[in-house]
Amino acid sequence: MQPTRGRPRSFDVDAAVERAMNVFWSRGYHATALPDLLRATRLSRGSLYAAFGDKHSLFLLALDRYIADAIARMDVELAPHRDPVEGLRTFLAGYVERTSGTNGRRGCLLVATAMELAGQDAEVGRRVAGFFKAMEARLADALSRAKAAEKLADRVEPASAARILVCFVEGLRVIGKTTPARTSSQASADALLDRFVS
Repeated sequence: MQPTRGRPRSFDVDAAVERAMNVFWSRGYHATALPDLLRATRLSRGSLYAAFGDKHSLFLLALDRYIADAIARMDVELAPHRDPVEGLRTFLAGYVERTSGTNGRRGCLLVATAMELAGQDAEVGRRVAGFFKAMEARLADALSRAKAAEKLADRVEPASAARILVCFVEGLRVIGKTTPARTSSQASADALLDRFVS
């Protein structure tokens, strides 16, 4: 006798995770209540728990989604076939865009999560640290390619410059909450990169 199977899910899991991600992004982890998630995902309590387990598990899926989107974007911007300096300029311009105006006021789910949870939630801390490490590695690779093409200024070390760029763009995310002028953010990004490239 074959075991009976549960009913197939009648909702789009990816869409539900994305809607939950937007709630966590707007409100933060602790301020997001179960009714907020039920409203956003359009699921019943039973369906939400059956599909995702609990709020924390759903949050980790939402955070993974946010991180995957950010890494995919970086992989396009910093792709090995692109000119490395142009890739770095595109990468920085994207951060300027995401930290300006309404986008900037919304902030960054990753930065907000790092501030709220990374010191007390090991799984979250690993994800945040992993993302920063992945970003740094991609930037170091682009800077190394720029160095090989003799486009890096003398005495600029790719690994150190990559770390500085990570700190810069994540700092832009924080400052973006105060809605700085886009032109000043772009000028800062240009000035920083111009110190690294020849």
